[in-house]
Amino acid sequence: MSEPLLPFPFGNIVMIAIGCLFIYLAIKKRYEPLLLIPIGFGALMINIPFSGLMAENEGLLWWIYKYGVLNDLFPCLLFVGIGAMMDFGALIERPWFLIFAAAGQLGIFAALLSALAIGFEPLEAASIGIIGAMDGPTAIYVTSKFAPALLGPVAVCAYSYMALVPLLQIPICKVLTTRKERRIKMEYKPQAYSKVIRIIFPIVVTIVTGIVAPLGMPLMGSLMLGNLLKESGVVRRLANSAENEIANVTTLLLGIVIGGTMNAENFLVIDTLIVFGLGLVAFVSAITCGILFAKLACIITKGKVNPLIGACGISAFPMAARTAHRIGREEDSGNWLLPHAMATNVGGQIGSVVAGGVILTYATIILGMLA
Repeated sequence: MSEPLLPFPFGNIVMIAIGCLFIYLAIKKRYEPLLLIPIGFGALMINIPFSGLMAENEGLLWWIYKYGVLNDLFPCLLFVGIGAMMDFGALIERPWFLIFAAAGQLGIFAALLSALAIGFEPLEAASIGIIGAMDGPTAIYVTSKFAPALLGPVAVCAYSYMALVPLLQIPICKVLTTRKERRIKMEYKPQAYSKVIRIIFPIVVTIVTGIVAPLGMPLMGSLMLGNLLKESGVVRRLANSAENEIANVTTLLLGIVIGGTMNAENFLVIDTLIVFGLGLVAFVSAITCGILFAKLACIITKGKVNPLIGACGISAFPMAARTAHRIGREEDSGNWLLPHAMATNVGGQIGSVVAGGVILTYATIILGMLA
């Protein structure tokens, strides 16, 4: 890690101001308040001189960090809650929307190659690249395995850009699509399928993705377990606890400890600024690739696919879907893109976990072959 950009205590003052900015954006602008309030307050606390909150074997936040983040407990618990919240019905009705979800993961490789080009080690580059999945828990999980020194910047970058998805998505969509394309109405006819299919879906996804990328099983298994709890209909208390108490407590602790990694000494360095720049490359590339694939589908289907849904092939659920729907409604108040956007968005959630699992499973194997 390079030298701090600002001397003590000026760096701490800057980081306290950044923490207060996060809190302001969360409360005033409503940008992901569940994440930004605890992250911002954690950054504020850790930059109070001599607080000792992250002192090894002593600080309160250090213990939470050790037993919640470094052992991957928080990302997995959070995914159980996310799975319990998600409805895969829209994707089950349109499984071919996974194409856009796959395109949305290409931002990972854009950031990875960029990181390699400017001198990051391969495993560090892989950790930076996973920011392009737009999935905070996946980014934390991969980085804790490959590049723990970058965990703070990568986690804060992932969650910060996730909170700002509407600000990034809207201009990119309007630049890459025409007004005519944004006004395309997609037909929606709900299909009847049995509850058995909803129950089988998380089991099949777990088995298939586990075979393809076994090291991603803790994340994918947690996500699909949460969904199975919901869809089974026989463990309502567990599903409700996963969706509410477990998800809420985990989000709170994870947010505070992420903020706790934002001490000026380790955060205000050139490497961190570079990570944020590469994170922006990852986010923009992911949204762009998704839109371009959807534009291609629009051409192939002779105007039956609205390219806006391509921007939802990322894991920023449900912000990306809501934003695409909002853009379409601004062009035509009768345009109802939400079912299609949600189908793509939940596919992006699955795609991001698969991408993380593939990187975890095969990155070290490929590096070993090249060595």
